[in-house]
Amino acid sequence: MTDATAAGTSGPTVALVHGAFADSSGWNGVLERLLPAGLPVRAISNPLRGITADAAYVASAFAQIPGPVLAVGHSYGGAVITNAAAVADNVVGLVYVAAFAPEEGEILGEVESGSKDSVLNTALVELRYPTGQGTETAAEFAIAPEKFHDVFAADLPVEQTTVMAATQRPVAALAFSERNGTPAWKTLPSWAVVATGDKAAGSDVVGSMAQRAGATIVEAGGSHVIMMSQPQIVTDVLLQAIDVVSR
Repeated sequence: MTDATAAGTSGPTVALVHGAFADSSGWNGVLERLLPAGLPVRAISNPLRGITADAAYVASAFAQIPGPVLAVGHSYGGAVITNAAAVADNVVGLVYVAAFAPEEGEILGEVESGSKDSVLNTALVELRYPTGQGTETAAEFAIAPEKFHDVFAADLPVEQTTVMAATQRPVAALAFSERNGTPAWKTLPSWAVVATGDKAAGSDVVGSMAQRAGATIVEAGGSHVIMMSQPQIVTDVLLQAIDVVSR
């Protein structure tokens, strides 16, 4: 019997929320470990249009899941679940995977600018997208393809990160310029996987946010996409969280 099987199927639905420059396929390694055990799992698409819009969308997705939810966020997805879980009343726990866990009023762009570990800002390319208001456009950002491997996923094969760079989803500037709301980690138990080689969100920022949130922290050597390069470590943390919130 695997650890995942031992966890049983009576616990919460694990709701996985991806971050910027990515999509739900980043969770595949974790899904491949949870689904065979019969654990209920959903991978929710994050619109990447800004804190307010994304949190509202994800909160709606959480609310439509029957029963309790364990909300899991990667990178910017951590900020989204922090806000969304404060609205959706069926969330029973939070797991941050190389993720932001902002305080009320914080702006991610300002927090990120103080990181000594992150080099993300040196790799961004500004793009424009239509807002739907006439001819108005707004800024969004992508990672320059030639810098994607080193900045985002240095512990994955170059062949794999080349594909990831080509299929990345840009994130609206609003994601890093809007203020965050009341954080759900103030009332819910939380866990965090801190990747010590994270050059995107920044290991220092991720670690300090996790400590401030009072999260149960697991540190692991790896890049920003630790759930792809070492999915078993992330899965093990999820199983620990499931066990606690199921009691």
